[in-house]
Amino acid sequence: MPVVYKITYPNGKIYVGSDTTDNIRYFGSAAPALIAKDFTPEQRRDFAVRRETLWESETVTRRGLVRKEYEFIKSLRANDPAVGYNRAPKFRAPRDQPNN
Repeated sequence: MPVVYKITYPNGKIYVGSDTTDNIRYFGSAAPALIAKDFTPEQRRDFAVRRETLWESETVTRRGLVRKEYEFIKSLRANDPAVGYNRAPKFRAPRDQPNN
């Protein structure tokens, strides 16, 4: 069944992805170099990663699945480098509110 999932790493950063088969072994396609730079060699020796299903649908199209994935990426700010490892859609920091 198609799902949107969230991966949480020990440092608290997240990655949001989707999978059309809900494969239990699939943990996304986040850039390994981005993740590796956040952990020391010692930290990399033993850590746990959490995968949780955020949304699922038996009838969604591939296009609808990607649209839902992007909604979660934006709402959870997984594309903000301070929060997560997603790089698309490109993160745009909120603009400061003008002083009135």
